[in-house]
Amino acid sequence: MGKTDGLIEMSVDSIRMHSPTQHYVVFLKEQETGRFLPIWIDAAQATSIAFKIQGMTQPRPMTHDLMINTLRELGVDITRVVVTELREDIYIARLHLRHGSRDVDLDCRSSDAIALAVRAECPIYVDAGVLERNGVPAEKDQEGEQEESENTLSEERLAVFRELVNNLDLPDLPDEPDGGKPSNS
Repeated sequence: MGKTDGLIEMSVDSIRMHSPTQHYVVFLKEQETGRFLPIWIDAAQATSIAFKIQGMTQPRPMTHDLMINTLRELGVDITRVVVTELREDIYIARLHLRHGSRDVDLDCRSSDAIALAVRAECPIYVDAGVLERNGVPAEKDQEGEQEESENTLSEERLAVFRELVNNLDLPDLPDEPDGGKPSNS
């Protein structure tokens, strides 16, 4: 995990449902500082991401499985996904592909990018500026001290995040022994 060219590597920490709205949130986590980036996603992408991370399989391929299978069959690798910006309350992502010596960079919904990344076991990055403006620091470490963060948020913004987290009712995703990468199922 780390920083690369203004990008910060993240991992999927959990997926939760916001009870009042019945919408889902995927929480990306920066390993170095513990900052989170909550991204609202729809139920289909939440299910797709959760199934893969939890090692669950379906009798027939889900859409993201089909996409990965197609890319692999064609000799295309997903090298990384990058959440590049927040525009009109929507996170914009890029899907980076490699086919032989050719690199391809495609526009992608952030939720689809994350669902593909967990299947391809490729890195997920967030633009440092996006994380700086929209990331939320971890509340407290085990000793009860506030973790340091370059991103200082107003108490009002933290209160909104606390309310969101308190209204989520899905269990945390299990910790993976290999550093957060899903197993090949």
